[in-house]
Amino acid sequence: MPVLLFLIDTSASMNQRSHLGTSYLDIAKGAVETFLKLRSRDPASRGDRYMLVSFEEAPAGIKAGWKESHATFMTELRNLQAVGLTSIGQSLRTAFDLLNLNRLVSGIDNYGQGRNPFFLEPAIIVAITDGSKLTSSSGVQDELHLPLTTPLPGSELTKEPFRWDQRLFSLVLRIPGHTSPDPEPIGGVPLDPSPITPMCEVTGGRSYSVFSQRMLNQCLESLVQKIQSGVVINFEKTGPDPPPTEGKGEMKYGPQSWHSCHKMIYVRPNPKTGVPVGHWPIPESFWPDQNSPTLPPRAAHPQVKFSCVDSEPMVVDKVPFDKYELEPSPLTQYILERKSPHSCWQVFVCNSAKYGELGQPFGYLKASTALNCVNLFVMPYNYSVVLPLLALRMMGAPNLLADNMEYGLSYSVVSYLKKLSQQAKIEADRVCASVGKKAALEGGIKLRCRSSALSLAHRKDFTQLLHSIMGDGPALPMEANTKEFAGFQLAALNKALKPQGLRNPYDIPRSHLLDQLSRMRRNLLHASICILKGQDQDQLHSVPIAQMGNYQDFLKHCPSPLREADPDQPKRLHTFGNPFKLDKKAMMVDEADEFVTGTQGKGKRPGESSSPAGGGAPKRRRCMSPLLRLGRAYTPPKTPPRSKSFRN
Repeated sequence: MPVLLFLIDTSASMNQRSHLGTSYLDIAKGAVETFLKLRSRDPASRGDRYMLVSFEEAPAGIKAGWKESHATFMTELRNLQAVGLTSIGQSLRTAFDLLNLNRLVSGIDNYGQGRNPFFLEPAIIVAITDGSKLTSSSGVQDELHLPLTTPLPGSELTKEPFRWDQRLFSLVLRIPGHTSPDPEPIGGVPLDPSPITPMCEVTGGRSYSVFSQRMLNQCLESLVQKIQSGVVINFEKTGPDPPPTEGKGEMKYGPQSWHSCHKMIYVRPNPKTGVPVGHWPIPESFWPDQNSPTLPPRAAHPQVKFSCVDSEPMVVDKVPFDKYELEPSPLTQYILERKSPHSCWQVFVCNSAKYGELGQPFGYLKASTALNCVNLFVMPYNYSVVLPLLALRMMGAPNLLADNMEYGLSYSVVSYLKKLSQQAKIEADRVCASVGKKAALEGGIKLRCRSSALSLAHRKDFTQLLHSIMGDGPALPMEANTKEFAGFQLAALNKALKPQGLRNPYDIPRSHLLDQLSRMRRNLLHASICILKGQDQDQLHSVPIAQMGNYQDFLKHCPSPLREADPDQPKRLHTFGNPFKLDKKAMMVDEADEFVTGTQGKGKRPGESSSPAGGGAPKRRRCMSPLLRLGRAYTPPKTPPRSKSFRN
C-alpha cells in the first residue's frame, strides 16, 4: 500500500501569477488533481493512501493524515491559502515524522536485528514549491536545514529523518509571468538549483525545474511511473576493478560512475497475496553485544560493498533465497555489458562480523540469464560456509550447526525498544487526534461585572466616563477606572459561534453591512444583559449544502460516548441517516429464532414431506422485531362459550 504525501508550499510568494493568469498555488492544486487522475489508471492505485501537509506549523500543517478520508483530502486541498513563510525545513520534518508515526509500533524497522527489505511501507513525498528564498521567523536562510529535535519517540535510532523506503520528489515552479518569445526547449526536465534538490537526491528522488504547463504534465507522468515498491541502498565497490573482458578496450583507472551508486532495489509483492515475501535480512553494520545497554544509530540507507572478484552462484535445494531486481544505473549497465550471466559478485556490509572490517558475504550481484537486468540475491549470512553445512545436515551429518545462538540483544535494549513502542503508540494517537482541529475561536463574549450595578451605559456620568476613556477628560479614581479589568471575567458564551462582535469593519462585505448593523443595534440596546450575540437565531441552524453530509467530521469533534449499560447488546453503528442500524456481525440469535421441525408438517398431505426437496436444511422462522415483540401486550386465550344444552 504506497503512501503518497503531497507537501504544498503555502508561503505568500505562491500568490504570484504566471502568464496563464493563475497563481502558483492554483497550479499546485491542479497538479495534485492531475496526478490523482493519472494514478487512477493503474489498478494498483486502489490501495494508495493520500496525505496532505502544508507549510504551516504542526499540527495545523497536517491537513490529511492516516485516518482522514479521500473526501477530506480533496476538501483541505481546495481550501489551502498562501499566507505563510517558506519554512520548508520544518515542513519536511513534519512530513517525515508523520510517515514514521507507526513504524515503531509495527516493528517494521527491526532495529538491531537486520533490515528486512520485504518489511516496507513505500512512501513518496511530492513537494510543490516556487523555489523562493527559505524564510522563517528567524530570518532568511541560504541552505535547507531540518530541525534536529522531534517529539517522535525512537527518532534517535536512525541518523536521518527519513527511512530507506521513503523518497522525496520536488516540482519547482518556474513558470514566468509573461510569455517568453523563445521556443520551449525539447528534451528532459532539468534539475532545479534550489536548496531542496540535495535533499531529494539524498532520499533517492530528484527535483524538476518546471517552466511551462506542458513540462509540468510531463513531470507528473514521470512521477506516476516512479511509484514502485522498493528500498534505496548505497552500493560501493571494494577491492580492485575486474579485468577487462574480451572485445572490450583497456581498463580505465580512477573513480568511475559505477563504483558508487545510490539506487533502489524493487521489492515485488506476491501476486497471490499482494504482500512481499522474504526470508533473509541485510545484516546490521555492527556485531551484537549482550552487554551493550544501547543500540548504535543506523544510517537510513545501508552501505553495501561489492567485490569485483568473479564467484560462482551458490544455491542449495530446499534452502530459500531472496531475489531483488536493481533499478537501472551505471552499475547495472556495467555488469550487463560484461555479458557474464554465470558469474556473480559477492556483497558485504562493513563491521557486520565479530572479526574483520569487511565482514562475511550475505549475497551476490548477478546478471539475469537474458541479460536484461541485474538481481541482488540475499542469502544467509556467510552463505559460502553455511550452505554447504546445511547440505551436509540434510544428508544426515550431525552437530554441524548450533541449535541455539548465544548472540543477541541485551535485556536493556529489548526493554528500551518495547518502551519506545508504547510511547510511539501514544504519540501516534495524539497526532491523529490533533489533525483537523483548529484553534478554538471565541464566539460570544460574556462580561460578568464585579457587582450587581447597572451597565456603564445606564450611568448618569456616562459622558464623563467616555471622555476619560478616550483621554479627553481628567482621570477617574482607581475604583471607577474602567480600564482596570481585574475583577472582570471574559468567557465564551458558545464555542460554536463565529466571532462577529469585535472585528475590523473593513473586512465586512458590502452586502452584509445591513445585517451587521442590525446585530450592532441589538447588542447596544441589550447592553444591560452583557451578552454580545454574533449570529441571528436562524443562522445557528444554517449549514451550507456542501457540509450537510459531512458526518465524519461531525463525529470527530464530538466527545467520546459513554459505554453501553449492557455490553451484550449489539453495537450500534454511527450510520448517517439511519441511527437504528445495528451491526449485523454482532447480532446474536434470539431464542425465539429457532428451527421449525415437525409442527410445520401439520395440515399437509400424507405424501408430502415437511422438509424441502433434497433433504436440505429446514426453513428458519422469521422472528418479529424485538421492539414490536417487547411492546405487545399479553392476550390470554379465549374460551369458547358454553352451549344451551349444558345449561339444561
